[in-house]
Amino acid sequence: MRVLFAGAPGFGHLFPLVPLARAMRQLGHEVAVTSMDGGEPVAGSGLPYLPLAPGIDWRKEIREAGRTRRPDLMRRVIETNSADREAFVPLAAHVNSRVADAMVELATRWRPDLVVYEYQFPVALLAAARLGVPAVQHDLGFVRTPKLRALMLAEMADTFARHGIDRLPEPADTIDLAPPSMAGGERYGCSLRPVAYNGEGGVPEPLATPADRPRVAVTLGTVPPKTDGLTRLERVIAAAADLDAEFVLATGELDLGTLGTLPDNVRAYGWVPWRALLDTCTAVIHHGGSSSALGALDAGVPQLVLPDGSDRFITADAVRERGAGLSAGAEEIGPELLRRLLTDDALARAAREVSAEIAAMPSPAAVAERLTAMAGAARTAGTARTAGTARTAGTASTAGAAPTARAAG
Repeated sequence: MRVLFAGAPGFGHLFPLVPLARAMRQLGHEVAVTSMDGGEPVAGSGLPYLPLAPGIDWRKEIREAGRTRRPDLMRRVIETNSADREAFVPLAAHVNSRVADAMVELATRWRPDLVVYEYQFPVALLAAARLGVPAVQHDLGFVRTPKLRALMLAEMADTFARHGIDRLPEPADTIDLAPPSMAGGERYGCSLRPVAYNGEGGVPEPLATPADRPRVAVTLGTVPPKTDGLTRLERVIAAAADLDAEFVLATGELDLGTLGTLPDNVRAYGWVPWRALLDTCTAVIHHGGSSSALGALDAGVPQLVLPDGSDRFITADAVRERGAGLSAGAEEIGPELLRRLLTDDALARAAREVSAEIAAMPSPAAVAERLTAMAGAARTAGTARTAGTARTAGTASTAGAAPTARAAG
């Protein structure tokens, strides 16, 4: 069986797909991942990568759609830094429509039996519908997506119709990474244990074992610092200087030259495998990316979430409401907040509870077996329907030429 994984370009969109893709490959299936420009790093996982619509930029196209088609939505996106998801996802739908022809062509050429796509990339659902194969939506964290999916598909209705699909399809199933107690009372689809994929390579030697005092991992992700600067990081560093703890800045390729000399208890690294680092930490500070939060929950350590836009406020609310961490704005960051993160037993206890909950969720291997059975049943049903059509055609043609109907694919 062939399984095509698809998502918008970016670590936070594609890396969460890798554990399930690897599990499907472990079952013997042929697997590939496709995305637009910027999705190439997922190839570092060892999965075959199929570039989609080279030269079309995801973020530029969203801005262009907001400028020329839906300025009303773009105003809301700008005012909330993309936190208004009901304004953002219809703009993302226009990018999906922009690459629809390329997606259908790629899928027709590669011929998957099953398509798995992250929720902001429903053009893959279109391609699956064109091929008559099941599509499964892979959610990314704490965002509840049914209403957002409906908004995106409604915005793409003309694109679906242009490809011969007059009735907007629904995915055959939805994969949910949110721990059940953090789903906001809205659970659906198939739960999947959020197994981290943070790229290849190990933790630097100085970080390979726990420190002799509390260690705190700090990240702002790959996107927020480019749009919002380093204010939050600067405030964390200033507050950290007064604490008896070690702070590790995992900042990727971010240029920290403007920060000046760091306090003795703050060390900066580039790209560090996030989940592996957390096994040596007492607490975590991050921007609210769902993978960052899920990694901390899996490790069972409390977290301080500093949301700044996009779906990161949803992540922060989920963590705070569960009691597994704190949420704050830049102006609230100070020594007392960090001290509470390190010493509040209730936060640590709730984080450990969620960690146990995650351990009990279905593994990627278990979900891969479920999807294999589902796709197999769909293929059998499709063959039976085609065979039935062929038999009907043969009966009708007994007085004339031999029947020509045959099973497709």
